[in-house]
Amino acid sequence: MTSADTAPRAAGPHAAPALWVMALACACQFMVILDSSIVNLALPSIREELGFTPTGLAWVVNGYLLTFAGFMLPGGRAADLFGPRRMLVAGLVLFSASSLAGGLAAAPQVLVAARAVQGVGAALMAPATLAVINTSFAEPNARARAFGAWSAAGGVGGMAGAIAGGAITTGLSWRWVFLINVPIGAALILVAVTTLARMRTGRRESLDLVGAVTGTAGLAALVYGVMQTADHGWTSARVAGPVVAALLLLVVFTVVEARLAGRPMMPLRLFRVRGVAVGDGMLLLFGAIPIAMWYFTSLFLQNVLGHSALRAGLEQTPAAVTFLVIARWAAPLLPRVGVRSLVPAGGACFLTGFGWLAQADAGSGYLTGVLGPTLLVATGIGLTFPTLMAAATADVGEGDAGIVGGLATTASQVGGSIGLAALATAAGARTASEAGGSPSPEALASGYDLVFLIAAGLGLAIAAAGLLLPRHRRDLR
Repeated sequence: MTSADTAPRAAGPHAAPALWVMALACACQFMVILDSSIVNLALPSIREELGFTPTGLAWVVNGYLLTFAGFMLPGGRAADLFGPRRMLVAGLVLFSASSLAGGLAAAPQVLVAARAVQGVGAALMAPATLAVINTSFAEPNARARAFGAWSAAGGVGGMAGAIAGGAITTGLSWRWVFLINVPIGAALILVAVTTLARMRTGRRESLDLVGAVTGTAGLAALVYGVMQTADHGWTSARVAGPVVAALLLLVVFTVVEARLAGRPMMPLRLFRVRGVAVGDGMLLLFGAIPIAMWYFTSLFLQNVLGHSALRAGLEQTPAAVTFLVIARWAAPLLPRVGVRSLVPAGGACFLTGFGWLAQADAGSGYLTGVLGPTLLVATGIGLTFPTLMAAATADVGEGDAGIVGGLATTASQVGGSIGLAALATAAGARTASEAGGSPSPEALASGYDLVFLIAAGLGLAIAAAGLLLPRHRRDLR
């Protein structure tokens, strides 16, 4: 095998130093995930200074998540049509400018609007980073390492957001939660413009506007409806109305893409690629796994074992480090052993780890009741997430790299939103049936244990579905 056979595609016609390309993609993914969580610990200070109502304050978080999920598909297709470099730079500009506006906001409406624009910028960046990886790394080992690093960067972003938000708010001001993005974004824009200068510029076709509007509105309505389950039942008008509207819009979107659009935003032929169809379906299932792991384990540590938020965050750090190490370690294995080996192995870790975690109660210790099983689950996430992302974005042409990246990221995000709502409902119902009055640590533990059992079942489903992924190893080429 020659050196040309093993070199990353970045050495080809749109050459760029592979390390810089990978670092750029990882840094952008880090920023996107960081900003979905960093603001949470700053919310009390924001409410006090800007005078938010409790309902309005939730939109500082929800405004970002809604536009992030809703604009992912058009963002991915735009990367194909206008080039991943252009869309990555456009996303960074939007993200940085809206961060500046949010950091300087003097009124609640300004901050919510800034967060919504931030979400649009993130929706342009996320699929563009995947398109950059897919079009810059052709050799299987190099591409697998890039996906492993990209996945790990997202994990670091989520972990850092939970810690940095409180530190920045306490040491400086909540405004710096947003303002810190400005110099970082400016530096990444400069790196993107120079490093990706020779990357293709796209096909110069027009965007399918009807598909973009119906798809974006449908996804945003679905996520909005699911968000309402935190305060209303699944059958209430506040939940059912948006969900029904979302389903109707998504049906219209499918009809437009299948029969009416001359150049569809999301060509349905992509779902004839087994890796894309099965990979996206599995990412939809997988979306609930990190929620069960990080969110509900944190609640268990605080509400059942009585640990502080800071202590709970530190107690989850070993699992986060395990995920990062496994994601990077598993990447070189992917081209050699294939997705059919790594995904079932990850599913087995979920089944065992969550099954063990479901045995914890108010009398459990941290080391045996929480640490051990969370390390197993984190190992499963490290094996599964980068593998599924690689499988769901492989076997397509360079001109579709953006939209398949958008599909994969959308599937994971929507799966996480639905998973959070469904698992929270299940936990609440079990706790209420056990408690009678004020929920005790024992009743809360029973609710969280049900969540962990459901997650164990999802792990089994993921392991079984992994057998439907392509057997051959060219699915990573």
